[in-house]
Amino acid sequence: MRKTLSEIAKLVDGEVVGNSDIVITGVSGIREAKEGDITFAANSKYNHLIKETNASAIITSKDIIDAPKPIVRTENPSLAFAKVVSLVTPIKIKHPKGIHPSAILADNVKLGKNIAVGAHTILEDGVEIGDNTIIYGSCYIGFDTKIGKDCLIYANVSIRERIEIGNRVIINNGTVIGSDGFGYVKVDGVHQRIPQVGTVLIEDDVDIGANVAIDRARFDKTIIGKGTKIDNLVQIAHNVIIGENSIIVAQTGISGSSTIGKNVILAGQSGVVGHISIGDNVTVGAQSGVTKSVPPNMTVSGYPAKPHDTAKRVNACIQKLPQLFKSFLELKKKIEDLESKLKNK
Repeated sequence: MRKTLSEIAKLVDGEVVGNSDIVITGVSGIREAKEGDITFAANSKYNHLIKETNASAIITSKDIIDAPKPIVRTENPSLAFAKVVSLVTPIKIKHPKGIHPSAILADNVKLGKNIAVGAHTILEDGVEIGDNTIIYGSCYIGFDTKIGKDCLIYANVSIRERIEIGNRVIINNGTVIGSDGFGYVKVDGVHQRIPQVGTVLIEDDVDIGANVAIDRARFDKTIIGKGTKIDNLVQIAHNVIIGENSIIVAQTGISGSSTIGKNVILAGQSGVVGHISIGDNVTVGAQSGVTKSVPPNMTVSGYPAKPHDTAKRVNACIQKLPQLFKSFLELKKKIEDLESKLKNK
């Protein structure tokens, strides 16, 4: 790459502050950057590095007014930098094309235009695949499952029977959609399995990470709302409903029949008990345990999850416990000494 800063600003719809004629020849992280590179600062905690970096220019947020070197002010520095990186090193992925000879397709499978099915993939009776969808090798698509247009399904994904997947959905390796929900009833001391006869609906523009498990509903549907993004190693139980544009981060577990609103963030290793609701625009902190319903527009953290400001105060007190215990022992000793003196008198 060899572009002026003004050319880059035009690409990312940004505003140059400083010399717009400097030539950019590379991209790098803010700590690793050298002269000629452009970097970015998307988080305010890295703003001090703006003065320290060796980069020739920096993509920043609109909050940064000026800097000791040229900057490009943008609405979304991370997105802007991603565009520049794509310009320098465009991603070239060689997806499968056509139907591999070893793929097994039932007689009544319906395929759209420009479909790819990789080696050893199985498509059962009644499967329907939309235009331009790519399915890598060693996948299993169960009977009567419908997959929309422009989807990308990587290797070793299992999509069970009667599942419905929308358009432009990405599913990464090892994920299982439509496995039986975890439902049992104890009869005479023995756990008897409860049939799970529902299904799963994945709406448009959902991204699903690797090794995710999304269970089918007991009767109706487990639903993943439009635009939701799910990280690796997430468990979503039967009858869960997740609203649009939510973010579910790695190792999160959502128990059965819980409802998650729109634009919710469940941070890493958070857990949600069954049969509760989390309102729209809620953020749940990492490793939090949500045991009760959460109203909309809140940030909660801790176990059990509570308003984040309260959780911080509780945590601050916990950190002081060793000091408080030491003070308690000292006070206890003083009281015992005073009681001993009073007794002797």
